[in-house]
Amino acid sequence: MPPHIPILRFGEAYDSLDREQVVDHRNGAVLASVSRANAGLIRRDLRRAATAAERLRSRPASELWNQCEKAGEIFLTGTLPLGGDATQTPRQYVEALSSVSGLPHALCRQNMAKIHHVMTNIRQIVRGLSRGIDDLNVFDRGVGEHLGVPVSFIADSDVLGVVLPSNSPGVNSIWLPAVALKTPVMVKPGREEPWTPLRIIAALTEAGFEPAAFGFYPTDHEGADAILSGCARSVIFGDDATLQHYATNPSVQIHGTGRSKILFGEDQIDQWPQSLDMLVESVLSNGGRSCINVSSIVVPRHADAVAEALAGRLAAIQPRADDDEQAVLCAFANAKVAESIDAAIDQGLDGATDVTAAHRDGPRLRRLNGATYLLPTVVRCNSLAHDLGNTEYLFPYTSVVELPQDQMLDQIGSSLVVTAVTEDERFIRQLLHSPLIDRLNVGPVPTCSVQWDQPHEGNLFDFLYRRRAIQWGGDRRSDVATKEEGPV
Repeated sequence: MPPHIPILRFGEAYDSLDREQVVDHRNGAVLASVSRANAGLIRRDLRRAATAAERLRSRPASELWNQCEKAGEIFLTGTLPLGGDATQTPRQYVEALSSVSGLPHALCRQNMAKIHHVMTNIRQIVRGLSRGIDDLNVFDRGVGEHLGVPVSFIADSDVLGVVLPSNSPGVNSIWLPAVALKTPVMVKPGREEPWTPLRIIAALTEAGFEPAAFGFYPTDHEGADAILSGCARSVIFGDDATLQHYATNPSVQIHGTGRSKILFGEDQIDQWPQSLDMLVESVLSNGGRSCINVSSIVVPRHADAVAEALAGRLAAIQPRADDDEQAVLCAFANAKVAESIDAAIDQGLDGATDVTAAHRDGPRLRRLNGATYLLPTVVRCNSLAHDLGNTEYLFPYTSVVELPQDQMLDQIGSSLVVTAVTEDERFIRQLLHSPLIDRLNVGPVPTCSVQWDQPHEGNLFDFLYRRRAIQWGGDRRSDVATKEEGPV
């Protein structure tokens, strides 16, 4: 019998009469039943957040970081509870994740390794998020010193709300540092993907974290809105249409389409073949599903040659069986989404050319073993304003656009990541001053290359904590700021 996954109400497992089935996208086989929380239950449970925060903040930061590091190994190698008497081995996790998300096993393991890296390097990540603070008094007592200056922080929320997608498990690494920063989480898993957040919570709990630090609430759109409106700080992942409602809400950090780009400067474009491997990686990494995959490649000249060479490399990639170690393409859990994207690209080819079409044998949309795929696609567009010139799809897709260097920053639009292949100091200064770029790579760095102590979209520490001015009178500073005591 398939396992049943309960709601986790800040330490209390709860079975709901309202349940939903998680199924294998290839054949409809039921993999689990999941209790669903309604909006009323979520609103009631938000009253528990202050108590959960108080318990978590009473723990020394060093202890939480030790437990997080331990949890990383448990997440990667341990057999963990699912609910009731059911358990899940790492292999079973990979198989279940692949069955619901369409990721091949090799990419599932890569995402596991990404989450493991965040957990086991939590000290470096917290230090990066807090811009170098290593005085534990700041985390344990709310006051300490940084570079010889007194600093103090206050939490802006007793709980972080998290509304997750189903398409890429690696995004769980973004909320994960919250509990190491002494903030409980209220997580809504993606409808088809409860496995990853549940496994993270189980690993952290087994490593010693308070179960009360975790809320796990599979729910519907109304329930998700209850989380986002009820938590003073929340993060949400989704497409532009989903996120539009929250775009102006400062208490909600949105993670949507990235429209990441690679720009070649005039000084480096003639050497573009040296960057071809970097271009391929930027398009193909994680099956093209990440907001940090490149969506547009902008060059001052040689656009046709760049598109042709890139298409030749990518067109050789074909769907493979899920357990094939060479598999790099992801299936679409919902075949209609793939069909819709395929039609949108074909309908948008006025003023653009699918360069990969001449290199592949047959249509872009393929089916294998009951799964639906889209083959990598490179489109040569006449401008970034074209419908296909600055867009993002959930498969390996990019456009190539030719544009003079002095017009690039006026036309690229908001970009989560920009890799600038240039050594032109003036151009680099312009890029550094551009408010359109969230993360800037200077040199031939793949857009998908991430340094976890430098967040590419938002900063969780700044989002959860607000710095306040503090002054000490008399000898009070030495009496409080430097005491070696536990949390208060």
